[in-house]
Amino acid sequence: MKFFDSHAHIDDKRLDNKYLGKNLREAGIGGVVIPGVDQRGWARILEMAREEDIFYPSLGIHPQEVSTTALEVLGELEKMLQTHPQVVAIGEIGLDLHWRKDNLDLQRHWFKEQMLLAKKHNLPIIVHDREANSQVFDLIEEVDPYGSGVIMHCYSGHVPLAKAYVQRGAFISLAGPVTFQNARVPKEVALAVPLENLLIETDSPYLTPHPFRGKRNNPSYVRYVAQEIADIKGLSLEEVARVTFDNARRAFKL
Repeated sequence: MKFFDSHAHIDDKRLDNKYLGKNLREAGIGGVVIPGVDQRGWARILEMAREEDIFYPSLGIHPQEVSTTALEVLGELEKMLQTHPQVVAIGEIGLDLHWRKDNLDLQRHWFKEQMLLAKKHNLPIIVHDREANSQVFDLIEEVDPYGSGVIMHCYSGHVPLAKAYVQRGAFISLAGPVTFQNARVPKEVALAVPLENLLIETDSPYLTPHPFRGKRNNPSYVRYVAQEIADIKGLSLEEVARVTFDNARRAFKL
């Protein structure tokens, strides 16, 4: 039984371990997508993917980074895509209105331009949506990148919005919060969204699932996300692992 962690920041220094790939394989992890959040981290992500065949690189500029990133970096991102065909997605990109609302126009510009790059290069996008459900949905509708792929990372919206994304061909990715005892909405989403449209992730080193909540997260804990989904849907862990693994391969065109 193998698991695919569709989103883990294992380039984070807190997870630095030369045996990480070996340890994850032994824990049943068959794939990990490493999302980029700023230009400084791209080289490290690409290096990790070269060193371990279960690591897959994604490059992008996170909405929290747009105010300190020159617009010329968009051109650098396209150059990276042209010279590094191993990149499997553009992300982590999107909108974040939790920390800042005053730069929404700039966030929207970066999100839109990175979606257009994804369409041009036929790459899926990994979407960060924090307290911006309607704005994110509307901008995705405007650009319409569904043909190249949309992955709603660590989905935190309600069921009707999840269904709208699924109807358009997007994948809904669930993380540690679905395991939290009082997390009603993620559990409702897990029940409502067909398994064929679900991905699982850890968002390591953040959002550690129960029963390890409060400790540092790592991709080996993705099995607890899968187990929670299995329990909610009345399925076996093996089926959830198999289908979400296949879903990840479809989502990232592996």
